[in-house]
Amino acid sequence: MSEEKKQEATTEETTVSTAAPEATETKTEAPASTETPASTDAPAADSKDAAKPAPGRSSGGQYGGGDRNKRNPRRPRRGGRRTERPRSEFEQKIVSIRRVTRVMAGGRRFSFSVSMVIGNKKGKVGVGVGKAGDTQLAIEKANRNAQKNLIVVPMDADQHIPHDAHVKYASSEVMIMPAPGRGLVAGSSVRTVLELAGVKDVTAKIFSRSKNKLNNAKAAVEALKQLKA
Repeated sequence: MSEEKKQEATTEETTVSTAAPEATETKTEAPASTETPASTDAPAADSKDAAKPAPGRSSGGQYGGGDRNKRNPRRPRRGGRRTERPRSEFEQKIVSIRRVTRVMAGGRRFSFSVSMVIGNKKGKVGVGVGKAGDTQLAIEKANRNAQKNLIVVPMDADQHIPHDAHVKYASSEVMIMPAPGRGLVAGSSVRTVLELAGVKDVTAKIFSRSKNKLNNAKAAVEALKQLKA
């Protein structure tokens, strides 16, 4: 009986010894299967979080530029077509520009006075004066004033005046006479008025010694007013 017990004990020890390595192998394999996925997924999650911008800030930098592809609906596009202003039928010529000085208690104040003649070369002509502190603004005022003072010159189909006219305006004295075949013969601002009015084959004579271009232009307009078809 003692020998049988010894043999059973030895068989149990051999079974335990053979089973023990399998248990140790399972213990070593189990942590490897559980820890490796966690270690590989952690850096990927960190990189995604780092790529996302922080809440409350845009990706445009310090001043919040944001997405550059988005266009502000309030701001019009620079490359769009601009609406062109309709061109006026009247041509304009500046007769004189004067700088006017006014002495005040605090010093001198400068302004500009512009005299202008406008016309469509089809019988309409006008003279205007504009005064402003800026030259461009004075020109615009003179243009509006000239449009208010437009007159219609009576002419025939060949753009000839019917008879002569002699007018004295202020210190200027002007005489306009029809001259068939001679063209436009005039000087100073009288020529500008007749040219923009579209008058042809006419001779103008300034009898006064006045060199004031504004008065000469207004005298020419008054002479054209006296014409009767």
